[in-house]
This record gives sequence, structure tokens and C-alpha cells, in this order.
Amino acid sequence: MRVARLLAFAALLAALLSTGASPAAAHNVSAGADLRIAQTIAGTELTVVVKGTTRVPGPLRIGIIAYQPVTGLPVALEVRSAEDGRTVTGEAVAATDPRYAELRVERTGPHVLTLRAGGESAVVPFRVLVERGSGAELLIYGGFFVAGVLLVGGLLTGALARPGSAMAVAAGAAAGVTVAAMAIVFEPMVPPGPPDGAAPPVTALAGGGRPYVQERVATEPARPVAGEEFTLRVDLVDGSTGRPVDDLTAHHEALAHLVITSEDGSYFRHVHPLRTGPGRLEVRLRADRPGRYLAHAELEREDSGGQLLAASFDVHRSGAQSAADDGTGSDANAGKSDSTGSDVGGGAVTGGAVPVVTPAVPVAGRPATIEVDATGPVRPWLGMAGHLIVRDRDGAFLGHVHEMGSPGSRRLRFTFSFPAEGRYLAWVQYALADRIVTVPFTVEVSAQENAR
Repeated sequence: MRVARLLAFAALLAALLSTGASPAAAHNVSAGADLRIAQTIAGTELTVVVKGTTRVPGPLRIGIIAYQPVTGLPVALEVRSAEDGRTVTGEAVAATDPRYAELRVERTGPHVLTLRAGGESAVVPFRVLVERGSGAELLIYGGFFVAGVLLVGGLLTGALARPGSAMAVAAGAAAGVTVAAMAIVFEPMVPPGPPDGAAPPVTALAGGGRPYVQERVATEPARPVAGEEFTLRVDLVDGSTGRPVDDLTAHHEALAHLVITSEDGSYFRHVHPLRTGPGRLEVRLRADRPGRYLAHAELEREDSGGQLLAASFDVHRSGAQSAADDGTGSDANAGKSDSTGSDVGGGAVTGGAVPVVTPAVPVAGRPATIEVDATGPVRPWLGMAGHLIVRDRDGAFLGHVHEMGSPGSRRLRFTFSFPAEGRYLAWVQYALADRIVTVPFTVEVSAQENAR
């Protein structure tokens, strides 16, 4: 009777543990997560989605999400292993609801994704990660397996009919179930190991992070002309070694966010430049008027914090333009965004209701609320429902905050603290089903001592 009870208890405990706990549930690691990288390419705003994969060799699915109207834009894909050079190619079509191309990868680890569309190309490094089984899983399944083998083997050989053998079989089965149970209990307390294909661990850096990035901004041609397409190039250099910075990590679904504004604020672009080589970012633009333009880049290095880079460049007047259109601008145009659609790369539709600022005249250093009603159901763009970008008049300050509401909502709400008194140029951006909407406005901010 004692042996029978012990065996029944072991079987019951095994059944309860196997149905009441899922060993895999404790391993929610980033290996299965999708990689999303925004790109301004072929005159439009796209997001490349690399779906998480569960096995290697196996399929790697890649899709291209369009956020502005496109008509069957094909994007050539090439995935190359950085370790053995093995390359596979395919093609995806940009769409608001894309179909995913399926490419086969043979190994985990560092890979390079090359995109080609509209005569442009981008080279995006990424890693193929696959979740690695833990030692706890081995104990769990091994314990249950040993218990099952002992019980079945004992029944088949008749060992359970002999008291001594029955006790030994029961003790072994109970030990196996106990080991599995303990592994299930303590597994959530053990940090998961790195997935297959993960980068080697980084040695602690002096000062708690990598050196700041220094930038060199240039245009091609060197003297861009208003109304004509040009390329804005940003070279990133390590402030300590002077070498190209090629360790950018995805920051709000982009390797870099580049905000281009004219000095008076009448021109505004929020784009996501292409990585064309180690430490080099490029984007094609077209400015409508000559004058001075400001470039602010938001980026983040691996194992370091975010950084905001600032630079400027000049756009020159063509021979056909009148001297009156000299790009000096006026306050009447400040904060208005060009909506002609003639720009290459990241131009957005301007429209929507005028934002409501509370209080109407914000106080420097105190939170203010900005609300705007969208013209339709909002869908996430760059991982957020909406974006608020704020710049002071001379361009020395740029702020960027997000709306954290639910997708599909038509009321966007932002909280922002203006650092000092004065006039600010601001833009709210959000994505609808087939376009990105930009709402420009200006805000007058009072000093603290004048607020009552």
C-alpha cells in the first residue's frame, strides 16, 4: 500500500506540474521580437520590419510598411551573413498592409540587410537571434522523462511486484519529479542567458558609456540650389578615437531621426536617413527657398545614452530666382510648413485642427498641455501615436516628446515644459492610414516671474 500511494502521489504531482506550469513561459526574451527600422527612401517614408525568427536554418520574413501614398514600390532585399558571407536575395513591395518576403538564413549572428529602391540603397546591420534553451528546461523535461521511464520500465519488467524493487523505482520516480518541480519553481528567478547570435558582452566602459559622437555635415553638390534635389550627408565620428561611429542602435524605430528646418521655420522635414556606409548617413532633400537651414539629429549608440547633434548648411539661390526671394523669411511665415509636396524624402501633408495649448501662454519651466484633434484614426508611427517637435527661434534648442495614447484615438495629448521665455516653433505629427500629417503652430512662452 505504501508503494502504491507513493507512486500515485508521484504521478499526480507530475500531472499537476505539467499542466499547471509552462516551462517556456518564463523565457520572454527579445530573440523573438521584430526589428523595425524607419527609412526615408525613394521619396517616401517607409518602415522595414524584420520578423523575429524561431529557428535557424529557417525562414526570415521581411516586410516594407508605407506611411505615405505609394503605388507598388518594389524594394530589392539582400541579406548577407557577416561571418561567412552567405547571401540571399528577394523583393518586397511597400504597402500600408504589406506582404512579407521570405528569405532563408542558415545561421544566427551578425547579418547585413541591403535595401534598394528608387535609385537609392541603404545598408542596415542587424543580428539574427534565436532563443536558446535553458538549463532549467533540461532539468524539467529530464526529471519527468526519468520518472516516466522508471514507472513504465518497472511495470514492463515486473519490478513493481517485488517490494524492494518497487521502493527503488518509486524513489527514483519521485526524485525525478522533485527535481523537475524544483526547476519549475526556481526557473523564473534565474536570469535568462543570451540568445544564440547575440553580441559578446561589453566590458564596462569608463565613465559609464561610450564617448559622444561628433558630426560632419556636408551636401552634394557642395552648393545646393533652391528647387533642385541634393543629398545631405552626415558623417559620425567617435569623439575619442576619431574613427567612424558604426554602433548605432534602434532609437524609436530608427537609427537616426533627422529634423531639417529653415531658419525662419517655414520649411520642416522629419526624416530618417539611410546608412550608406560605416558611420555615414544620407538623405535626399529639396528646399523650396534659399537661405540657412538647421539640421538636428537624434541618435543613440549601443551601451550609451541618447544624443542630439546640431549643424547647419546653406541653400543658394538659382539664377532664375528673384532677389526678393532671398530666404530671409519673415515672422509671418514662422512655424508654417511647406506642403507643396515637391520635396524628396519625408515631405508630409500639412493640415488638421489648430492645437490647443493650456495655459494659452505657457510659463517657462512649468508643464504645458498641447492637444490636437486628428483628422482620422491614428496608427502608430515610429512606435508612438504622435510626435511633438519644438524649436526655439534661433535653433539652439530642439525638443521632441511623444503622445502615449492608444492607437486609433483621434485626440492627441502632449505634455511639454518650455525651458525659457520667448517664441517657439512647433510641429505635431501623426500617421493616418495612408499619410503622415504635420500640424505647424507657434507658442509664446512667458517668464516665471511674470506668471500669476
